[in-house]
Amino acid sequence: MTVIEALAGACGPEQVWEAGPADTVDGVPVGWVAAPGGPAEVAEVLRFTAAEGLSVVPSGAGTKLDWGLPPTHVDVLLDLSRLSGVLHLAPDGLSATVAAGTPLRALRAYLLKERRRLPLDVGSPGATLGGVLATNEAGPLRHRFGTPRDLVTGVRVALDEGSLEHGVDGSELARYVCGSLGTLGVVTEATVRLEPLPAARLWVVRPVSTPREVRQLTEALTASALDPAAVEADLPGSLPGRPAELAALFEGGEAVVAHRAESAAKLLGGGAMVEPLPPPWWGRYPFEAEDVALKIWGRPSELFAVIYALRDAAGVPVPVRGSVGLGVAHVALPDTIAPERLDGMLTAARTVLLARGGGGCTLLRAPLELRELVESHGPEPLPTAAARLKLALDPEERLAPGRLPDLS
Repeated sequence: MTVIEALAGACGPEQVWEAGPADTVDGVPVGWVAAPGGPAEVAEVLRFTAAEGLSVVPSGAGTKLDWGLPPTHVDVLLDLSRLSGVLHLAPDGLSATVAAGTPLRALRAYLLKERRRLPLDVGSPGATLGGVLATNEAGPLRHRFGTPRDLVTGVRVALDEGSLEHGVDGSELARYVCGSLGTLGVVTEATVRLEPLPAARLWVVRPVSTPREVRQLTEALTASALDPAAVEADLPGSLPGRPAELAALFEGGEAVVAHRAESAAKLLGGGAMVEPLPPPWWGRYPFEAEDVALKIWGRPSELFAVIYALRDAAGVPVPVRGSVGLGVAHVALPDTIAPERLDGMLTAARTVLLARGGGGCTLLRAPLELRELVESHGPEPLPTAAARLKLALDPEERLAPGRLPDLS
């Protein structure tokens, strides 16, 4: 039996095809594409690929397949877009079980009718739930609700040899599958915590001039009793025509939100304004499709020292945006940046973070020729538990091979 025949037997003949020039994963060519229609079909594909020693990379909408390290090779691209829909909504409306290929837009529309939300306001508008879990992607609301690791209470995962396993809240599987880039198993569905829709939302937006000022204002805001749901900053660097801004979101009952927003505007001063809508940059990444993208994280009080170190290494201010209240931000660089300059920036950021209590600086996305010349993830190996889980679940590294930085 040929590969195409076996995959067609699992998924149906119309759901399998030999890959063409457009079927790549971060520039790596694909052998075949299979689009299973449910968990059993995913498991059947993995049983076959394990028996044949074929590599598999799962994909949802493909919005972040160029994040992290590219796979070393891809025999079968597993298109999970047919695994879609809300499978179960808890009677109390506080959790839902959702198929991994469900677009977040569709999930939001469904939950809106129930006056509920999944508080994952990610910067990838076309993303699926599975893709968000695979990258542990989060947006401004991480300030209050955390990342997918904090919101997932259970997962159903198809493992390398084709078994279907459940990971419950607090288990290593449920925790580390978030951010694993598809290397531990193929998530077919997840149970996630939901929140009621807030009655009111207001933003307080203030112009700022330096990263130091952002730090001072952020510390004043987070130390107050005003309890913002999110605190974000946009520092456009040397881009002309864009002011730097700090913005805070307040959610809850109308009277409480109005009072807190007005109090925050007074606390921040300097022309801070209460707005009914977010600034245009809110919840968006600072980089465009062709840019080099970095992610930096550390203690909130130390994040700004990293921003200054990046500026010094680059020779000019660079665009930075992110959740300054938590010490998480993204950086945009032109794809024309010289490898030695990029390496210097990564080294400078990691040196500052190491000296100031820890954190990290990851090369999130870049042209392959740049990634081959710099250390994308830094010297830190995987957490011991994550590395142990990878070796237990996929010892022959057939799932997204090469996507994890280090198994030592």
